[in-house]
Amino acid sequence: MKYENIIDTHTHSINSFDGNHSCIELCDYCIKNGGIGIAITDHLDIDDPELNVNEFTAEQFVDTLNAKNNFKGKLAVLQGIELGQGIFRKELSEKILDEYKYDYVLGAIHNLDNMKDFYFLDYTELDVDALLNSYFKAELELAEWNMTDSLAHLTYPLRYIVGKYNIKVDLSKYSEIIDAIFETLIYNKKALELNVSSLFNYHLDTMPPKDLIKRFKDMGGKYVTVGSDSHYKEKVCLGIDKGYDILRECGFEHFTIFVGREPWLMPLR
Repeated sequence: MKYENIIDTHTHSINSFDGNHSCIELCDYCIKNGGIGIAITDHLDIDDPELNVNEFTAEQFVDTLNAKNNFKGKLAVLQGIELGQGIFRKELSEKILDEYKYDYVLGAIHNLDNMKDFYFLDYTELDVDALLNSYFKAELELAEWNMTDSLAHLTYPLRYIVGKYNIKVDLSKYSEIIDAIFETLIYNKKALELNVSSLFNYHLDTMPPKDLIKRFKDMGGKYVTVGSDSHYKEKVCLGIDKGYDILRECGFEHFTIFVGREPWLMPLR
């Protein structure tokens, strides 16, 4: 790794429905792959009718706490969660966030209300422009809700619209609402995530792409978290260095982590 301060702030263990390895294995591979820290941010898709939220949160919190204790002095382990669709079940979401003292809460929109995850949609049968307008409105509501620390993979639907269906999308059509999202994050002193997973899984841009990271910086954005979105131990820290390169190119001197829900600026070195 060309950087000393490699910290992966978006990873998934077997506590996630699509995870494949234990928290301990993720931590082991973080060290093997040159990392000095990891945030374990398992999926809590709060609107999933099949998820036992109370059972999941209790088990995941204990599991990440055990990893933190096991790696004390060897690796910084941050207890996190990726709260999906929190705006659709705000009361329950706020109860969970009050009950569990996470280090870091990623806010995500993986699906619109009463719809399937964007992964499962057939975009040949949908009005992509209308869908993206609704998606970015949900992202703005999520930012305005102001209950999470970093806004995950802002351009998430493009992973499938462009990556799987090869449908071209002109993001400039949504510049006004994206600016509103950025203004809200900046006002609330929250972070934007630079998610590097699509560089490897779909050979696309980061989420969001570099020009939007630069736009966030130019508007006064200070906090950017960088995550691999790894669901496998081998991929922990994959591409974090490329994310740091992008931050530098956009004028940032730091990346951000959250400890006890407070932002820490870490030098890009």
